[in-house]
Amino acid sequence: MTLSFKMGDDTLHMSKRRSRGMILPRIVISGPGSIEDIPIVISELSLPENGLIICDEITYDIAGKQVKKYIEESERRVEVVKIKGARIEELERVERNIEKYGFLVGIGGGRPIDIAKKAGYNANLPFLSVPTSASHDGLASERSSIRSEGTKVSMQAKPPLAVIADTKIISQAPKRLLRAGCGDILSNRTAVLDWKIGKERGEKYSEYAAALSDMTAELVEKEAELISSGEEEGVRLIVKALISSGVAMSIAGTSRPASGGEHKFSHWLDANYDRPALHGEQCGIGSIVTMHLHNGNWEKIKETLEIIGAPTTAKDIDVSDEVILKAFKNARTIRPERITILDLESDEKITSSISSKPSSSDMYKLISYQVVSVIDSTI
Repeated sequence: MTLSFKMGDDTLHMSKRRSRGMILPRIVISGPGSIEDIPIVISELSLPENGLIICDEITYDIAGKQVKKYIEESERRVEVVKIKGARIEELERVERNIEKYGFLVGIGGGRPIDIAKKAGYNANLPFLSVPTSASHDGLASERSSIRSEGTKVSMQAKPPLAVIADTKIISQAPKRLLRAGCGDILSNRTAVLDWKIGKERGEKYSEYAAALSDMTAELVEKEAELISSGEEEGVRLIVKALISSGVAMSIAGTSRPASGGEHKFSHWLDANYDRPALHGEQCGIGSIVTMHLHNGNWEKIKETLEIIGAPTTAKDIDVSDEVILKAFKNARTIRPERITILDLESDEKITSSISSKPSSSDMYKLISYQVVSVIDSTI
C-alpha cells in the first residue's frame, strides 16, 4: 500500500512496507498550513486514543496549542509535557509515565524532537515530528542528540512515523536557524566522502543513501539565491532537503550519509567550548575545511554559505583561531571508530590547511584565510 501526500505543490509517495532494518516516515506533509492536516494524519495512521505532546515553553505557544486542538478534534485525548532542554534528566522525566500513552508528538526545534524520538524508541511508541524551525536534519532522522553529564551524545532513536512541516510557521522562525539548516545539509558533501573512506576499510556502504544525501546538498547549492530571499518556497525546499537527509540516514541504518569529520569537529566544540554556535553553523564551517583536505571543491561550499548568509569564518561564530585549530586536531577523539579525513591527516597537514597565509597571487586558494581568517587581517 502506498500513501500519497502533498508537499506544497509536490506529492510525496511513501510505501507502508519497509525493508528489514529500514524505517521510513509513512507520511510527509510540507507546505503553508500543513498543521491543519494533523487530523487527517492521525486518522490515516489509526493512532491510539491517548497521546503525549513533547515541546518547550516557546514551541507550545508557536504550534503546541494548535496541535493539541487538532488532536482533540480527532477524538483523541492528549497531554502536554514541556521540557527544558534535550538532557538525559528531561528524557527520564518524560519516560516516567509513558506507558499511559499510545503515541508521541514532538514539536520544536531540535530538542523536543530529539526527546520525543528517543522516548518513542525506548518505549516502542509511534512518533510524529512537527518542526517549528529548519535548523538541522534531525527532524526526520533516527538519531537523537541528548546531553548526558555535560556532553552531547548521539543515540539510536526512532524516526518519525509522520512529518508535518508547516512552512508558514517555519518561515517565521529566526532566519539564523534556516541558514544553520543549510550548513547542515551542505556538510553532506564531505560526510559522503568520509563515508567512502570507511567503505575502503570494510565499512557497510549504501550507494543509494550516499547519492540521496549528496543530492540534497546539490539542491541547496543550486537554489541558494531562492533560499536567501526568505520566501516560503525557499523554506519549503530546505524542509524537503532536511527530510531527505534524514531519510538517507534511515536507509543506511547509520548517520554516516550526513555525518563525517565536519560533525566530529562540531561535536568537539559542543563538548569543550562554553559558547558553541548552532550545530549547522559549525558543520558548515567544518565542511569547508574537510572538503579542502579532501582536495575537493571547498570554494563552492563557502560560496553557497555566503549567498545564504551563513557563517564561513571563525570570527563569524565568535570563536578564536586557537580554539578552531584545537577542535580540528582533536575531532578524531570524537567517535574514534568512525574514520574520516581528520583521522587520516596529520596535525601538521590540518594546521597547514587552516593556518597558512595565502600568497598575493593565490590569495583565495587556501582554506585558512577564507575560513578562519586567523593569521593576518591584511594581505
